[in-house]
Amino acid sequence: MTDDDVLAEFRAADALLEGHFILSSGLRSPRYLQCARVLMDPRRGARLAEALAARIPAEIRGRIAAVVAPAMGGVIAGHEMARALGVEAMFVERPTGTFELRRGFRLESGQEVLMMEDVVTTGLSSREAIKAIEAAGGTVIAGAALVDRSGGTVDLGVPFFPLIRLDVPTYAADALPPELAAIPAIKPGSRAA
Repeated sequence: MTDDDVLAEFRAADALLEGHFILSSGLRSPRYLQCARVLMDPRRGARLAEALAARIPAEIRGRIAAVVAPAMGGVIAGHEMARALGVEAMFVERPTGTFELRRGFRLESGQEVLMMEDVVTTGLSSREAIKAIEAAGGTVIAGAALVDRSGGTVDLGVPFFPLIRLDVPTYAADALPPELAAIPAIKPGSRAA
């Protein structure tokens, strides 16, 4: 699947939005990829996850024993990736503000895990999820995401494999270009700013 094919999937799902968006990181952007919309169609989600799984080097892919994703945005992406890899899917969530493995999910000590996100911008949520996975006994051997919005600069501390890298500008709230400042901001994500 080429980058154009991936973007076509997002466009077909009306998941590539234009406006003034407040990202989970607090940064602002004129474009937003609503992965929840692209994952509404299980067939589309399966296609995207299978394409991403194929991009992970075989020597890493063959070691992955589980996929763990951060809730809320990564849950479906993580489930589809686990299906593509033929392993179990779990998620970490923030019941008190810090990610933790709950709901009876368990990792064996040293179990090799792929941490799966929908979108990575700064990597903060991903690094927090990795910390929680490791606290639960897992060993994160790689991270993956449908979309890397960092421009290829994010460092998760493990090899990182995105399906597509997008160079979408982001701005601090106090450093907006005039054309973006003129548009009311909306927060489409799942985490409070």
